Amino acid sequence: MIKRRIGASPRERGSMSGQTCPDIFELNDGNFAVIGTDLTDTLDGALPSDAGRADYERIVVITRETLIRAKADIPDA
Repeated sequence: MIKRRIGASPRERGSMSGQTCPDIFELNDGNFAVIGTDLTDTLDGALPSDAGRADYERIVVITRETLIRAKADIPDA
């Protein structure tokens, strides 16, 4: 299911302990999977009025560095 990592690995971003490992993966079906910190309980009430979250969805936070270093690997279309 996982096609490839998007961006730098946690080790390349300095995580040697495995404790801080946000990550982004492209899946074979073209979707993306994200490993991050689940902050659903903290951020759910702060979502804009035009945003919604299903019961099975979670709000996951990744570091700025993780996303910026993934930018070059994210396809345009």
